[in-house]
Amino acid sequence: MTNWLPELSEDKGPLYVRLADAIERDISSGTLPAGSKLPPHRNLAFDIGVTVGTVSRAYGVVRERGLVAGEVGRGTYIKSPAADRNSTSNSLSRYNGLLPKAHPELILMNSTSAPEVGQAKMIARIFSEIAEEDPKAISDYLRHIPDSWREAGRRWVERNDWSPSLENILPTQGSHAALVSVLNTVTGTGDRIAFEELTYPATVRASALMGRRAIKIATTDQGLDPDSFEHVCAQQHPKIAVIVSTFNNPTLTTIPLENRLKIVESARRHNVLLLDDDTYGVLDVDAPPLFSELAPERTFHVTSLSKSVAAGLRSGFVVCPTGYANRVMNAHRLITGSAPRAIMEISTRLILSGEADQIMAKVAIDTAARIEKVRAALAGFEFRSDPRCPFVWLRLPEPWLPSTFCKAARAQNVVVEEADEFKVGQTEYAVPFVRVGITGELEADRLDDGLAVLKQLLQQPALAYDTIE
Repeated sequence: MTNWLPELSEDKGPLYVRLADAIERDISSGTLPAGSKLPPHRNLAFDIGVTVGTVSRAYGVVRERGLVAGEVGRGTYIKSPAADRNSTSNSLSRYNGLLPKAHPELILMNSTSAPEVGQAKMIARIFSEIAEEDPKAISDYLRHIPDSWREAGRRWVERNDWSPSLENILPTQGSHAALVSVLNTVTGTGDRIAFEELTYPATVRASALMGRRAIKIATTDQGLDPDSFEHVCAQQHPKIAVIVSTFNNPTLTTIPLENRLKIVESARRHNVLLLDDDTYGVLDVDAPPLFSELAPERTFHVTSLSKSVAAGLRSGFVVCPTGYANRVMNAHRLITGSAPRAIMEISTRLILSGEADQIMAKVAIDTAARIEKVRAALAGFEFRSDPRCPFVWLRLPEPWLPSTFCKAARAQNVVVEEADEFKVGQTEYAVPFVRVGITGELEADRLDDGLAVLKQLLQQPALAYDTIE
């Protein structure tokens, strides 16, 4: 359907968002049926009197919404509902149909949450104590943030000589809620948000749903490239940059101090805020100084207990620059309904009693043992790992492609994640990697089984995998 024209006259907001909304509206009404082809960027731009860039941005938005698919040279096509449910490019696909209790045959090597090392009994005990001592914590909404919660946050984020002020610390429903709350606070519809070109995908997709524009910063083997960051800031003027400074998800890179100082210098020069997702950084006590230490006036520091204590607690913290805490708190309340009172009290007691540190130490031992299993099983193949980090970044040998490898693994009930899941938009080069998670609900014997399947596939790349049905 290359002659389709959108109706934009009654819409409001940035033109690319209006165009994306028009595409979604016409898909819902059947005007754009499944399988139909959208007009080429240049043709549609000429027909409606806009720039090619506006059309490209609109097509990018509907692609992030999971409504279209396509590649350079082929065109952009409307996806069918069935294809949308099954496609790995769907923004929700990595979570659909993969619950272990519903599919016990699956070996889920796509989780990086803290393994069970005895924390369940600790949490159950503390929950019983709270129910006995303070029933309102179970039966009522949160009315205010107790100082004890902020103190727990300070103890959890303290690093080196950095200890933030209590008034700048907010408890959150995990790190993702914190990230989205900050982005909603400091950006508006149409604003640009800079991301590392490979990063935690949920934040990128959430920003697209909010009508923000994601732009890429190049990376190297040392994480975010300071020269690329300077160029992006000077040319595209993002409001904020989201950075995973320590143990980047998925590449496992950590930005060295020298590069952190260069990034801070550029951020100050171009008045760009920084949002440091330190969810994995809490696992590395030897990491370089935090961005919040180097540039506290413009850095939002986010962390959680999900990788180190228990993901099911959905507890995290955000440290704000002075003057932002109330605005971020209001955004978090509007987005999530506020931090769950009983759950946050459990997390607070774990931290202040020192039990969270005990759990984290046991998690570290368990994770290191799992990494040793990976290194033994995949010896001879190229991958990046760290004994403190619960995933591996595995390079695929020729002729494997990430999507094909993941399909082949899935055919043997092993679930890993391809590099495309972590891309910020399309790239002009291949990323022949998969991320292999080794913790979560994955038991040790199941880890062994999954590694055996991956090793077998890696040893037979010439056979690849027949995708023709």
